[in-house]
Amino acid sequence: MKKTMLLIGLILMHTSVSAKIIVDKSGVDEKDYIYDLHQCTEYSQQVDKKAADGGVVSGAAKGAALGAAAGAISGGSGSDGAKTGAAVGVVGGFLGKNRSKRQNQHNYEQEQALIIKNCMTNRGYVVLN
Repeated sequence: MKKTMLLIGLILMHTSVSAKIIVDKSGVDEKDYIYDLHQCTEYSQQVDKKAADGGVVSGAAKGAALGAAAGAISGGSGSDGAKTGAAVGVVGGFLGKNRSKRQNQHNYEQEQALIIKNCMTNRGYVVLN
């Protein structure tokens, strides 16, 4: 009973990452497969998740600098250009950080899937994707 509950728990716990992995299970003992998949998923959890760089503050600073430079070049006051540039930089920094976070999450998931695929292949399984 305990082994059955453990197997069900392992399957449910690791379906998010391992659901992307397709393995040919013909001739494979299900208990060994679940154990190996669990171990490979544990290895994949060691991947470092990268934080998104930049953001609102750095976007505002960059925007203010560019706005001040553009204002000075056009002959106007640099402070008006800096204010406009900072406002645009805040929005750009916010959007850039969100895009960066999504890209980092995608890369993180891809690297985890690759680790699981390599691990399962090294254990003798035929990974189909």
